[in-house]
Amino acid sequence: MPEDQFVERALFGGAIASAFPLRFQDISNVREVPDNQEGFVDPTHDESLIFELLELKAGVADNGSATWFLQDLAREQDAEGNVVIEQSGVFQAEGLRFRNMPAVVTTAVGQMAISKGRQGREAQNLVRVYLANIRLKEVETDVVIVANEPIYTNPLSESASAVGAGLAVPAAQSGRMAMAEVFRNAVSSFKVNDWSLFDAAA
Repeated sequence: MPEDQFVERALFGGAIASAFPLRFQDISNVREVPDNQEGFVDPTHDESLIFELLELKAGVADNGSATWFLQDLAREQDAEGNVVIEQSGVFQAEGLRFRNMPAVVTTAVGQMAISKGRQGREAQNLVRVYLANIRLKEVETDVVIVANEPIYTNPLSESASAVGAGLAVPAAQSGRMAMAEVFRNAVSSFKVNDWSLFDAAA
């Protein structure tokens, strides 16, 4: 489907780029997004893709960093039943290097019950969360890429009016690309065009 074609999208004013399907629309067209974040959503399926630039968490080891950020996200969202389903080993992104130091990448997949916006726990949805941590140590930055895929939508959730309550329709069944694949491609295509974004002299 054309809306599932990967298209390189400019992030943070073009300083960064990543490729993902056109069906993901810029969240900033709908609501305010913090300066250190870029967010995209497919409102038809309540799937989202978030890119966040954070100060490097030097005290967090590389081999567990994605899981650490996943658990931190769960705390931030006041999530319940957070379960880490899988985590990757540490690998170097040779194509993503600054001053000859390649970025370090880890990923984790989890499942958690979270509410939309200011809704309470009674409106929690069950969501699968894919998270990648790209560590740009030379510029003291942790890049966090998060993809959210609904598993079950609570009838009380504000999402229910858009996508319907109950179990989410699997991607393959509705003819769209699976979120796991969208996430993998967004991470593997991630690149920095302008390192001065990190106040670093390239």
